[in-house]
Amino acid sequence: MSDDFVTIDSQSLDTEAAYRLIVGCVVPRPVAWITSVDRNGLVNAAPFSSYNYVATTPPMLAVNIALRPGTPVGTIKDTARNITESREFVVNVATEATMELMHRTGQNFPPEISEVEALGIPLLPSSKVAPPRIALSPVQMECRLDQVVVLGRGINTLYIGEVVAFHLSPDIYDGRRVDGVAMRPIARLGGPFYAALGEIFERPMLQRPPGGEGWAGGEKEPRKDG
Repeated sequence: MSDDFVTIDSQSLDTEAAYRLIVGCVVPRPVAWITSVDRNGLVNAAPFSSYNYVATTPPMLAVNIALRPGTPVGTIKDTARNITESREFVVNVATEATMELMHRTGQNFPPEISEVEALGIPLLPSSKVAPPRIALSPVQMECRLDQVVVLGRGINTLYIGEVVAFHLSPDIYDGRRVDGVAMRPIARLGGPFYAALGEIFERPMLQRPPGGEGWAGGEKEPRKDG
């Protein structure tokens, strides 16, 4: 096979070039549509696509929030400031049905302007944290901040939160499983592009996950040496 790949030394990249490469390569990325509350009770809503789950016992999520581009070092985004101060936030799953509204909350609103008020986003009260949930989302996860990890040269910070309550629409949850297809989640690609679910491929799990769901060996216990 011919090695005709373009090789780029990452040490030579500035922030903008590195960002273009990493978000173009790591795709698709789920979108965390986060609601948070500032010290005056103002509700903020913003999307972040550098996000995933990182633990199951207890369930935990992590979202990377960078400093605002083009601003002095130390200027953090409203969501990051609110999470740091209150130690609470809600991750709402963005879907095809909410994509346009979610995308609009990504504007650079001034700190004194609430995106949910400006855009008329309906909310529901949370059960264990102060930030409210976005009513239009079929999955809402209330989180309490567990750890803050500053990454790299300080531009990016990872906020790790424990999910203390799940709120699931009966349209996508049958009491045991979340129907990811029915949820119709939206994902982020590089640049201005989003993606929906395409063709779905089914393969049995080859190592037994917690609960055994989808495992190729059925409900039989795995070998101890596996």
